[in-house]
Amino acid sequence: MDGADVSVEGKVTCASWIKRPENTHLVVIGKSTGTCSSLEIFSFNSENTSLSSSPKATYVLEEGGEPVRIAVHPSGDDFVCSTTTGCKLFDLYGHEDNIKFVCKEFPIQDVGPQKCMAFSGDGSKLATGGVDGHFRLFEWPTMRIIVDEPKAHKSFRDMDFSLDSEFLASTSTDGAARIWNTRDGVPVTLSRNADENIELCRFSKDGTKPFLFTTVQKGNKTLIAVWDISTWKKIGHKSLYNKPASIMTISLDGKYLALGSKDGDVCVIDVTKMEISSLHKRLHLGTNITSLEFCPSERVALTTSSQWGVMVTKLNVPTDWKEWQIYLLLLGLFLASAILFYVFFENSDSFWNFPDPSTRPKIETLHVDATSEEQWSSFGPVDL
Repeated sequence: MDGADVSVEGKVTCASWIKRPENTHLVVIGKSTGTCSSLEIFSFNSENTSLSSSPKATYVLEEGGEPVRIAVHPSGDDFVCSTTTGCKLFDLYGHEDNIKFVCKEFPIQDVGPQKCMAFSGDGSKLATGGVDGHFRLFEWPTMRIIVDEPKAHKSFRDMDFSLDSEFLASTSTDGAARIWNTRDGVPVTLSRNADENIELCRFSKDGTKPFLFTTVQKGNKTLIAVWDISTWKKIGHKSLYNKPASIMTISLDGKYLALGSKDGDVCVIDVTKMEISSLHKRLHLGTNITSLEFCPSERVALTTSSQWGVMVTKLNVPTDWKEWQIYLLLLGLFLASAILFYVFFENSDSFWNFPDPSTRPKIETLHVDATSEEQWSSFGPVDL
């Protein structure tokens, strides 16, 4: 199955996965009908790569404001929704068949639209980047302010936390990019040429040597650049898919990068080889992709656009080994080794090349009669 859309009334503005136990993941969708806006939660069926036909829970944004961006806490118990007026915090509880979520008090509910929001991988920090360029970094869940920089960027375009939550990368609509130390908030500006715009950013997530990936627009050419986070120097760049990207994401295990183009394509890149692994053309035909996320446990992508709504797409990438498959392979190898040992043992006369005791020559005992013994003993001492 290449892609499956979900029937959602109204214009879809954003969406995100909600990670749940036993891979019973959910999807929260923000939509606007023009007169009112709402958030809807759907269940995900991994067997046929689809969302439930109707929402499991709905929240109407009666205060007004259109959903802009959704950030889900790694625990799956909370999520923050940025609207055109501010941010709202929601607490999620219940089971798949009885999901409920309620709006809670939040200190940044009147800060205006936040173009970017992200939780750190360990769930200890929340970062927001406003359309007005205001950067805020909070300790979670206390909401203690770590960084409050009103002029961080001209206007935020993208942001991402490093795997260890020590750094946060952010990009601006004017092509600039900065790296923030999440402990003290000290920023570093990434260097670029005058004809280059750094647009999107994602940190590596595979747990090996850490890198920062960015998309760089150089004239009509789209590049993917790789940065060493110990020096913040660019290691190199590569042109893989020469279409301007509107959004970028990376899988939780760090094996794949994905780019959503401005005309509706999704390009999946193998990080190890830095080669295109899968290309899904015209997924959102002729429309800018506004949301793009990997499923927490499956090779499935969640995408949204204003024209085509929300889609879940099974990606054409090599199948990962499941844990039970690895154990089954090891058991098979063990049984095969045991069978081979038995066959060799049964069909070899001397498997270990040890001498067969039945073929050993018999050694007869030498008997000395008493007469001979007396003859030897009859000699006396010899005089020299």
